[in-house]
Amino acid sequence: MKFRFVVVLVSGMLTAPVLAQQSAAPPSGSPQDSAMEQRMRDLEDRVIALEGQIRILKAAAAQPAPAQPTPPQPGPAEATVQNQTAPTGAAPAQTQEAALAAATAQGPNLGGAGGSAAKALNPDISVIGDFIGALGGNSQQNAVSLQPIPAFQMHESEVGFQSIIDPYARGDFFISFGEEGVNLEEGYITFTALPGSFVAKVGKMRSAFGKVNTMHNHVLPWVERPLVSNNLVAGEDGIDDAGFSIERILPAPKGIFLEATGQLFRGDSGDVFHSSQRSDVSTVAHLRGYRDITESTNVDLGISYARGHNDLGTNFLTHLYGVDATVRWKPLRRSIYHSFVGRAEFIRSDRQQFPTTQKAFGYYASGDYQLARRWFLGGRYDHSDRSRDAAVTDKGGSIVLTYWPSEFSQLRGQYRFTRYANNIDANELFVQLIFSLGAHGAHPF
Repeated sequence: MKFRFVVVLVSGMLTAPVLAQQSAAPPSGSPQDSAMEQRMRDLEDRVIALEGQIRILKAAAAQPAPAQPTPPQPGPAEATVQNQTAPTGAAPAQTQEAALAAATAQGPNLGGAGGSAAKALNPDISVIGDFIGALGGNSQQNAVSLQPIPAFQMHESEVGFQSIIDPYARGDFFISFGEEGVNLEEGYITFTALPGSFVAKVGKMRSAFGKVNTMHNHVLPWVERPLVSNNLVAGEDGIDDAGFSIERILPAPKGIFLEATGQLFRGDSGDVFHSSQRSDVSTVAHLRGYRDITESTNVDLGISYARGHNDLGTNFLTHLYGVDATVRWKPLRRSIYHSFVGRAEFIRSDRQQFPTTQKAFGYYASGDYQLARRWFLGGRYDHSDRSRDAAVTDKGGSIVLTYWPSEFSQLRGQYRFTRYANNIDANELFVQLIFSLGAHGAHPF
């Protein structure tokens, strides 16, 4: 449009004097007529030359510069307007070349979202490494049928794929690579926009039983899991099975956050549940309450129940009951330097077997205090019966020191003393290095 305006303006400026002279010129046929006609032809030639130069400049502006970033090209609507306002004398071939150059520079059409829309087609990918070294009386664990930790072990390499699928759902997949094989730790889709404010998950997932069972290895505050988790809730894998889950936030008074979760699984979870036929499904229910006590302190309480068939057959059931409590203190003004987290979990197991039901009980209690910005000191006490023989009890304690070089890595040392059944003592020292690559989504609070 601006080029057309320039042409008209130049033409008007050049022809105005001629028209003025023409209105005052003598009648046609005088000697001055031929001189005036010659001058008009010269002015027309100059206008045509200027139009040609303007077309050349316009075509050059439409082509991207090779050594500089390509400026944004006009959309289809702007291109139509420019084509309509192009000089009437423009050559058709030259106009087509300029349009082709503009289309080539514009790139792929991503629905108006720009180049950043290409990332939406790919999930967030992360890799977390977990390396453990062990020293001390680890051989004592063989005598009590507990899995020993070798001197050096690439304990786990967890690969995560997480992405929003559409406005109604998101997907999360966590694949665990160990030294002896590959395991799908979790892989599920979450529906976040169901009627009635319900949230549903479908796939393979860790159950909502207690606190430790829901945690991946790299978010544990210790190198290993407490004795009660190993003895009563299937250890490291825990209750991790295929099925579906539904949860909902319940209305509650006085600033209390209340959440109820119900889950139905296939019925295979380590040595806790075993499905002999399709109807041998397992169920889990969890009720969680959260409340802020002060601006720096909050408390989190939970009640859990799980039911399923065990390895003795369809007619034998195992019931699990759990209570968990977490207290957090994090002062707002010094939150990056000092904090405290206290945890406790109590679990009871009722396992039906010959000649009678075995009732076992266990618990742990721990505390972790932040000494400085990157240093954490913690301790834990364990006490647990064994699910198959409640007369056998294991107990012990641990001291843990953790250093965080950054939010992407942590170095941890743990001393653990354990007194197993028959007064078998084990003194062990663990060293753990955890490092993270890529974008790993936050785990539940």
